[in-house]
Amino acid sequence: MRLVHLPTFWTVLLDIFAWLLIHLAVVAVMVRIPRARFDPNGPLYRPRFWERGGRFYERRLRIRSWKVRAPDGAGLTRGRGFPKKRLEDRKEAYLEAFRRETCRAELTHWVVVLFAPPFFLWNKVWVGWIMVAYALAENLPLILIQRYNRERLRRVLERRGHTP
Repeated sequence: MRLVHLPTFWTVLLDIFAWLLIHLAVVAVMVRIPRARFDPNGPLYRPRFWERGGRFYERRLRIRSWKVRAPDGAGLTRGRGFPKKRLEDRKEAYLEAFRRETCRAELTHWVVVLFAPPFFLWNKVWVGWIMVAYALAENLPLILIQRYNRERLRRVLERRGHTP
């Protein structure tokens, strides 16, 4: 049961504006958190057994074939972002920074997903579920890419003798 009743046109406009605002606000907050605060071995980010060192993403999801088409929002953050489309350097410090940035990106996308339930306040229930599905469809692939990239970076760092 929605709390706010608006005509369909205004509801659609509110949905579009709300998602845009949510994305921009979450990113604006997340890029201000120091990189050092993101620990790749933390509870949210550490590798899971089912990921099999990234092989799950390669074999089951064929992530290499579609991840190149995913957008990189780093360009929208006015110099605060960290480009993650490709490796810019091969130094350990850069690879570790990249690894931490995958944590920031993953958390950013999870936070955006958490903003889906309030859409039930002004949408019909079935539309609220569409908003939840939209949040998941847009963010889960990007979360999976971050987890896959983090595992690849971990393996590279381990091969170099760095203990990630």
